[in-house]
Amino acid sequence: MKNIKFNRSLPIIALLFTFFGCSDLSEEVFDESLTGTGQAETVSGSIAPVYGLLRYGVWLHTNNFGLQEIASDEAILPYRGGTDWFDGGKFIAVHQHLMTPSNSLVGDTWTQITLTLSRAVIAAERLKLEAETGNQKAQDGYYEMVAMKAYLNLLALDNWGLVFRKEQANQKSEILRGQEAIDYVESELLSVVNVIKNNNGPGRIGKHAVNALLARLYLNAAVYRDPYGKPVFKKEDMDKVIKYTSDIIAGPYSLAPEYFDLFSDDNHTNPELIFALDQRGVLETDHQRWAYWSISGDQVPRPEYPNTRGTDAAAVTPDFYQTWVDAYGNVDPAAADARFYKENTVIPSTLKDLSQVSPLNDSEHYYCVDATKFEIDRGILRGVIWGPRKDGGGNILTCDDGKVRIYPIINKRTSGANLTYVNHTRNVDFTGPGSLHNTGYRFSKYQFSHTAPNCCSYSSVDLVLIRLGEIYLMRAEAKLRNGDNAGALADINTLRTSRNARPDQTPDALNSIDLDILFRESGFELYWEGFRRNYQIRFGKYENNWTGKTDSNVHKRLFPIPQRAIDGASSEEGFLVQNQGY
Repeated sequence: MKNIKFNRSLPIIALLFTFFGCSDLSEEVFDESLTGTGQAETVSGSIAPVYGLLRYGVWLHTNNFGLQEIASDEAILPYRGGTDWFDGGKFIAVHQHLMTPSNSLVGDTWTQITLTLSRAVIAAERLKLEAETGNQKAQDGYYEMVAMKAYLNLLALDNWGLVFRKEQANQKSEILRGQEAIDYVESELLSVVNVIKNNNGPGRIGKHAVNALLARLYLNAAVYRDPYGKPVFKKEDMDKVIKYTSDIIAGPYSLAPEYFDLFSDDNHTNPELIFALDQRGVLETDHQRWAYWSISGDQVPRPEYPNTRGTDAAAVTPDFYQTWVDAYGNVDPAAADARFYKENTVIPSTLKDLSQVSPLNDSEHYYCVDATKFEIDRGILRGVIWGPRKDGGGNILTCDDGKVRIYPIINKRTSGANLTYVNHTRNVDFTGPGSLHNTGYRFSKYQFSHTAPNCCSYSSVDLVLIRLGEIYLMRAEAKLRNGDNAGALADINTLRTSRNARPDQTPDALNSIDLDILFRESGFELYWEGFRRNYQIRFGKYENNWTGKTDSNVHKRLFPIPQRAIDGASSEEGFLVQNQGY
């Protein structure tokens, strides 16, 4: 396929003065799913950079994905062993809700969202002009970019309580908040919902994705109107959520019986996906940092590629893990819920007992497996993990028949000369012992792709942004807030019992539902997908205490506007005003 580059002859310089924080306009952005020649290339060349930046900019692990996860009670990232992932304290400050306008996790996310939004404005303007010449593909692309502008503005509204209204590249953006912001995003989405195509697959934003964005907007409208108060959920908003989610549920999608197929190689064709970041494993920017970011740095997840690894960054908070324990009581959540865990690394029963084994005497304590068939476990990882081992020269140890030896993994990052195994513990916090590389259970939701030769690139796993499971959750919540408990319970039970590829682990149907149970279910279904902060705010949980966090200031529901953006706007008095509490 042909690589499509962004046309840098477009008037982008003006954007520096309207979308503050857009700092890197010279990078090359590609998207292999958008190709063609002639008129088709005009369309592809306009919209490919937007999708490319959304994938490798906005939703990079150290931009919006990390910001959503670390700010919530779901994930924590301590200063690992006093050597790794401090990064100026930005992750610790965000987790504690003590971030300032100079926090680079917040600032980098602002930059990527506004930069991508500026590209979408350029693309929409260019395609609108092209459509006026009779180019139908340009017209279709224009509708996509209008929807993309609305999506990016929704991210900005969720993070900072504002949106940018801007129709032409040479205009100064108008900043809207509250009901004006809601009305603008709504108008953008409604302008395309009945004309945008839906036949490009999940890698392109289409009609059902727009329906989902409208449902998100109405579901969160109470928060967006009054970000610091107690949300008042209007019946008319909830009715619209039910309408748009019901349209999607009646559409071509179906819930995946195997939950983890949603996050594995070839998920591009999974019938549950509505909108995802299209990855084919052919570009360096096809990244798998959502997979790499949490798993052990001593793990080699793809033994056919010895340079693959994790990084021991974000971990599951004890608080989030406890929600699973509370739900299932004396039953291990790994046995009770197929969404919590899937065993792929099947240890022979003769090797499971490690009581008399250590890295000093375990040279024969292994089993053999084809390199390409080895898979690490998925879901939430606990305790001692197993995987390939390297010799002193960095080569993967193999069996006589060439298969890979699978051992208990040695903890080389923390244990020093007194070697132990990687043993992921429930406890993880900001203390010295709680910050060691092995501490904390780990997220292993996304598969480490078979096309990825290193930690981070050439992944074939699409990054999921909208899927049918979320749609059921939204409809259930709207029904519940409207007083339809029976309807909400039916939707939640449909979702729970659909994950039946492993019948012994299929979650049982619930007998009752309330807002606390629905909030809990949202965590079980959507963990490690960047939703938790949004749900905590809407359900009134964001000011609670959790591991490492005691701040209860309601103003922290919104992030600070980066100081560099405010400084850049200083010539326009009153244009960009800092959020309250910063």
